[in-house]
Amino acid sequence: MNELDQHRYFFDSGIRFQCRRCGACCTGAPGVIRVSDEEAVAIADFLSLPVQQAIDTLLYPWENGYSVREDGDGRCLFYEEGCRIYPVRPRQCRTFPFWTAILRSEARWDSIRRHCPGIGKGRLFAKHEILDILNS
Repeated sequence: MNELDQHRYFFDSGIRFQCRRCGACCTGAPGVIRVSDEEAVAIADFLSLPVQQAIDTLLYPWENGYSVREDGDGRCLFYEEGCRIYPVRPRQCRTFPFWTAILRSEARWDSIRRHCPGIGKGRLFAKHEILDILNS
């Protein structure tokens, strides 16, 4: 058994979540959305663009990969009345809101829940599923 499994968390009974594709997490304050080389290729393929063109116009170098470019207001360039790359969105996007920084405390979770209409809706993610996401 993993050491994290033995701790008690506010989400011990699970958390309901289903992305509503509302854009609340895709717009607003600027941030970094990590994109691996493999994800960059998948995005380019999905958009029918040459990989280098997608990198040059939609991404920028970040650490060992890339990050998604944003407009001047912090809106992800892939968000236009919905995510244009939803089926191939980066892992960081796929795992929201199950991020360590958000799950660190119930107060932080409640803060995010006020801005995300998908929290509390949809399927129930069990504690072990949440911990698997955090550990992956």
